[in-house]
Formats: sequence, C-alpha cells, structure tokens
Amino acid sequence: MRSSTMVRLALAILMTTLLQIGCAQPQNTNTGTAVATPEPTPDKTAITDELIRIENDWPRIIKERDVEAVKRLEADDALIVYWDGNSGTKDQDIRDIGSGNLSAESIVMSETKVTVIDQDAAVVTGLITITNGQYKAEGGTMNVSGNYRFLDTFARRDGQWKLVGSSSVKLGPGAVVSASPKASPAPTASPVTKAGPAMKPSPAARPAPTRRPAPPVPASTP
Repeated sequence: MRSSTMVRLALAILMTTLLQIGCAQPQNTNTGTAVATPEPTPDKTAITDELIRIENDWPRIIKERDVEAVKRLEADDALIVYWDGNSGTKDQDIRDIGSGNLSAESIVMSETKVTVIDQDAAVVTGLITITNGQYKAEGGTMNVSGNYRFLDTFARRDGQWKLVGSSSVKLGPGAVVSASPKASPAPTASPVTKAGPAMKPSPAARPAPTRRPAPPVPASTP
C-alpha cells in the first residue's frame, strides 16, 4: 500500500514538472539591436593609380579621336564647367573630340592629387600646362595655351569609374606657377590637349574673336 502511494506521488511530481516545462515562455534571444555592417576600407592606392591612369590617357584619346573612350569614361549625366564659365555635357565632349579640332604642341600635367572620399567616390585636382594649344572654330582659331587648375569628380558605377563632374580655371599672367612642377605619377607630354578639365570650350565659348574678348594670346584667323 505504501509502495503504491509512493508511485502515485512520483507520477504526480513528474506530471507537474512536465507541465511547468511546457508552459514556460521561450527565452527571447532577439535583443532588437541591429548590428551595423562596417563599411569596407577603400584601397586608396589602387583608386589613386586608376584615376591617374584615366587622367593621363586624355592626350591619347584626343590624338586618336577615341570617342568610344569618352563614352566609356564619362557618365551620361556628367556636368562640365569650362574655364570661361560656360558649361557642357558628355555629348559636347564627344563632338569636340570626334571633330579633331583640338590640338597642341604639348601638354604637361603636374601637381596631380587624388582625394579618396570612399570606395566609390574620389576627386582629382592638378595643374595642366598647354603649349601652343589651338581650337579651330568657324570664326577662326582660338589660342588656348596657358596654365589651368582643374578639379574632376569621379564616381564608381557598376564597378567602373566615371567622370561625373569637371571644372577648370585658367590662370592669369600673374599667377604663381612652380618653375619645375612636380610631375604626376605618370607625367604626360603629347602633341594633343586634354579635352577634359583644362580647355574644352563649349559652343558659347567659340564665337568669332570680334564677338567677345580674345584669350590672353590674340586669336589668329585662317
């Protein structure tokens, strides 16, 4: 009799324990705190090398009238502010380069600096010196020789670096320019000019010399 009572008591204790386990609320392991994914560290050396290579390829692009390279390097929505204050677009660059109207005895890029913003954005600044640069327009030949400070903005889109913005300023005769500028990692000397930040005149920048002040060196006519 005592044995039977003990068995029933043990069974009652077991059932109570099982019920308590079944009714227990599961522990909430979700703290509700989102774990931020750290931004990948940009490879500044690789980005710098690539953008310097792109910048220094412009003389070849102009010489060979490589409009396909322009289509590849410039974003469709690129905005270009020329040295005289006018603005242009990618389509204008394609027309300028395809026409072969831009030429120069030499072009030297110096003081080139790449500022990496993040892995998908960077800015390139520098100095361009153009010797005997000319642009042939309907009203005559414009002399575009001189020194230019430029700023190019690049963005990586679909894994490719694109020029999305470019602006330049032509330095006046009194501007201080280093007599022996430090060349960029890949200095360029070419019989053609860089169509990009230095001297890409827009349609409004090309009227006949009688319609607007000529550049510092008087423009010649054919």
